[in-house]
Amino acid sequence: MTRLLPSLRGIPRVLVFGAVLTLIAIGGTFLLDPYRNFQLATVAAYFCATAGLTLLIGQSGQLSLGQAALMAAGGYGYALTANAMTDAGITGIPRFLTGMLVAVVVSAALGWLLGLAAARLRGPYLAGVTLTLVIAVPAVAAVFSGVLRGDQGVQIAYDGVPPVLERLIAVEQWQAWVAIIVAGVVVTALAALAGGRLGLRMRAVREDETAARLNGVRSGRVKVTAFTVSSIAAGAGGAVLCFVTQSVSPGAYTLAFSLLLVVAVVLGGLGSIGGAAIGSALIVLLPWLLGTATAALPLSAEVAQRLSGNLSILVFGLLLIVVMLAWPGGLAGLRRRRRRTARLPVAPSHAAVVADTSTESGPASSAHEPSAAAAAGSRHP
Repeated sequence: MTRLLPSLRGIPRVLVFGAVLTLIAIGGTFLLDPYRNFQLATVAAYFCATAGLTLLIGQSGQLSLGQAALMAAGGYGYALTANAMTDAGITGIPRFLTGMLVAVVVSAALGWLLGLAAARLRGPYLAGVTLTLVIAVPAVAAVFSGVLRGDQGVQIAYDGVPPVLERLIAVEQWQAWVAIIVAGVVVTALAALAGGRLGLRMRAVREDETAARLNGVRSGRVKVTAFTVSSIAAGAGGAVLCFVTQSVSPGAYTLAFSLLLVVAVVLGGLGSIGGAAIGSALIVLLPWLLGTATAALPLSAEVAQRLSGNLSILVFGLLLIVVMLAWPGGLAGLRRRRRRTARLPVAPSHAAVVADTSTESGPASSAHEPSAAAAAGSRHP
């Protein structure tokens, strides 16, 4: 992509490429059937969460196992706001934008609180705090069942296609459009932050927190900011997922799903936005492909029931082991590795080396040929 517009650098290049890729994804919805558009919308929702998580783990080096809880916070914030605005007679795009804003604020507040803990904890202690958060989601929904409706969750009113586009697209395609636009805005902002000063400071804190402090970097503030930004992305993903499925419940944001998000960013490549996209697609498409393949096999009902759900976990585990052994940088690093290999200089053959050394005459050749240091000095007088 950088070869198309070589004059662009920094944030302008990120913004242009983000807009172009978003438009390409929107145009691709015309080639898909309704179910594929639903899958694409789900991938876009997960992409927001995984992009925030790969920024948190890959850039700042903070392990979080509670990304699903932050998505749930965004989903509940959107659902409750959308229902309140529906009761007030406000529908359509204003309702969606207001619900999205509340979802982002709620998830950002929760992420800020986690960031305060992250500034004082590290390693397994930080992972334990975030793990407790995702485990507490069903309990919180049960305690506040009057508002969050317990295990049943919160349903929102049907949000159809705007009247201007009713004759052009179906509701699944409209949902895919909304999910793609939100993901484009969120991921482009994350990419711009990762390539700016904040990303540089996060990487400095990740590599050596003491050295970063000696160079004037406030590590505590950087950690809190990283958690807050990642939580905003997760909350936006949860709100989009609620918009697509028209409901939010604690059963959709379990510990297994939270761990799956971590596995997805590791498979794709930590710190890579493209790797987060690959991981999001794997979360949605791999279980569907395995289910389709299982249904095509002549299996008994008991065996098919045992494989349902468990087979995808097994395959994810095996895929994680293979990728970590073969490509430690994740699937997104394959292209960079091939490009780096192609740029390596070809070593001269043994015959060429012998022929070259035979033509040299010891002190005479050294007298006539300048050394590398002298050549470097002549380039920089």
